[in-house]
Amino acid sequence: MGIFDRGLPTLDSPLTGADTDTLTRPVEQEDDGGHDRFAHYIKKEKIVESAVTGKSVRALCGKKWVPSRDPQKYPICPICKEIFESLKES
Repeated sequence: MGIFDRGLPTLDSPLTGADTDTLTRPVEQEDDGGHDRFAHYIKKEKIVESAVTGKSVRALCGKKWVPSRDPQKYPICPICKEIFESLKES
């Protein structure tokens, strides 16, 4: 027996009594990207702050992201619109 093959299992032999760890991956939630298809309501000063610092912003509907697209190219988020209109009535 040489120094390189001392008790090491071969591809043909099963591992017996070996300690093994199982690698697991976190469950990733699939997002249908629905929020990305809308323009969202956020405060103007938060947009400016995000542009300067790179911090993410939170829309009225709860979506959190770093704005980078022209919102005028997208329809308004119905959830944001509903919340905004209920705030105006109060």
